[in-house]
Amino acid sequence: DAWVLAGLDAFDQYGGAAALALLSDLEGFHARLGSDKPTVKFGAIESRLSVYLQGLSGQLLKLGVCSGDRTDAWTDTETIYLPPELAGASRAADNRKLYKVLAVMLWAQTRYGTFGSKAGELAAALAPWGDSSELERALRWLAALESVRLEARIRADLPGLGAEIAAARGPWPASLEALAASLYRPDATLTDTLAALVECMQGNQDAPQLRHGVAFNLAAVWRTHAARIANDTAAPSYSLPSPEGDLGRSEQREENKVDPPIVSGSAAKNSSDKKNSVPSEVRDAASSPAQEPKEAHADGQVPAVQAPWRPKANEANPKTIDSSSEPDHFYDEWDYRRKAYRRGWCHLFETEVQAGAADYIETVRTRHASLISRLRRTFETLRGEERMLGRQPEGEEIDVDALVDAVGDRRKGVEPSTRLFCRHIRNQRSVAAMFMVDMSGSTKGWVNDAEREALVIHCEALEALGDAYAIYGFSGKTRTRCDIYRIKRFDEPYDSNVRARIAAVEAKDYTRMGVAIRHLTQLLLRQPARHRLLITLSDGRPDDFGDEYREQYGIEDTRRALQEAHDKGVRSYCITIDRHGADYLAHMYGAARYTVLDDVSKLPLKVADIYRRLAS
Repeated sequence: DAWVLAGLDAFDQYGGAAALALLSDLEGFHARLGSDKPTVKFGAIESRLSVYLQGLSGQLLKLGVCSGDRTDAWTDTETIYLPPELAGASRAADNRKLYKVLAVMLWAQTRYGTFGSKAGELAAALAPWGDSSELERALRWLAALESVRLEARIRADLPGLGAEIAAARGPWPASLEALAASLYRPDATLTDTLAALVECMQGNQDAPQLRHGVAFNLAAVWRTHAARIANDTAAPSYSLPSPEGDLGRSEQREENKVDPPIVSGSAAKNSSDKKNSVPSEVRDAASSPAQEPKEAHADGQVPAVQAPWRPKANEANPKTIDSSSEPDHFYDEWDYRRKAYRRGWCHLFETEVQAGAADYIETVRTRHASLISRLRRTFETLRGEERMLGRQPEGEEIDVDALVDAVGDRRKGVEPSTRLFCRHIRNQRSVAAMFMVDMSGSTKGWVNDAEREALVIHCEALEALGDAYAIYGFSGKTRTRCDIYRIKRFDEPYDSNVRARIAAVEAKDYTRMGVAIRHLTQLLLRQPARHRLLITLSDGRPDDFGDEYREQYGIEDTRRALQEAHDKGVRSYCITIDRHGADYLAHMYGAARYTVLDDVSKLPLKVADIYRRLAS
């Protein structure tokens, strides 16, 4: 049972190749299962480690898991790839700490000059072994020597973290003791490492294994580096050697792949004929200065950040989704039974709601004219009143009282105050609200009518407040068809087009809430507001076609998505007409973040009242 579940877990998180590799190694799995050493999986530490690295570097770094036949930690300077699990230490805490140390060492490669402007120097130094089987040994020595140098740099800048790395490493291997004495200093550079590399390669000794040692995948590094240069300047004039020969063995996701530079002539023949061959451009790298991307630091170091965003050709034009089109986004989903995410599990399609009946909005306006007027007056009181501040050093008007006091002080021989002006101020609101409307099949009929009326009434009143708000519907059928319906964007005025879309809100399929919350949270986070609200209008619990998403699975996934939103500064609230909502909403949203209505006719007024309290 454990073997089958582990294979399914590997498939959900890392893909078919990883699952086949695990299932094929039955003896190895049995040995690991019987080991008393606690295993820590990548999925268990990914979210916390991602936040830690972002705080360390000031940039958003992507994390990935090693797949295929690469199980060592490496980076392509955009993404840090870590092993799927660690079990070398006797305590789970030590294995979690080792994950952290490996990630920090890979971050240090881009922070302290392993790559970047030194790419040409690195390529030239490895060229002597590029045509032989010694290249892999040279790369192992290079990784070990750089670990020494980078640890010293981290220890100088971040002493506490450096001590943690030293503790995880343990004593230096005997073959590295002498070299560690010369490289373990804050002013050491890649040039010092390459000089030590030449010395180490004189004999036949292989590089020692370090507990916190990381590997080099230079082919992947160069693909990333070439993409940056091509985006900002021109194509590069050299290529880096790769022990894999085919520009890397790692099975990466399609969105992370970058095509390698085209090599023509003799270089192409050499790279195809010899597994470890080095293109001829490498031999000229020492005499040809490397071109650097524009985002490089002043000292020539290239940060490990995401590549520049490139808009799709058809991104500006909303498309009509059909079952054969490609999803707009892929989102993870939380499997509470395995305590891990299913990677890229949900396929999300975003489309615009088509226009509905033209006379519907006017009918609702006329029917609820007095309620809309009352709500507008209520919202106007929230805008913040203009106040006059007196005795200011500068302002639009003279403060007569302060001026009289100043004249009196001067006649008394006292130095008068220079604060003689008045200044008008207004309490500025900074709120962005996202309304997530349930468009599942269960809302068909009077529930759907109440949702549309609530949106009309609320938008009419909200225009008096001036807050930024957006409206999106959600529905879908299975994980491969999760639909988001665009009704109003944040940057879109409440005009006739939006009114027509509200009129067209109708019941669709099922209620897969987790993926909708994750997507709308991302849209909310793009808004420059201090307070962000996610308000859900729904008629029931999370649900989808089939049995898996129903009951506890869907509740736990939705709860996890709401926790992710909360951690990013988004406040969530749910308004439902499900009489059994109290059974699960407290677990998903929290004790004071939901309202259960016993009468759907109260929905329009309740939405406005709850928003007034949340946005005050």
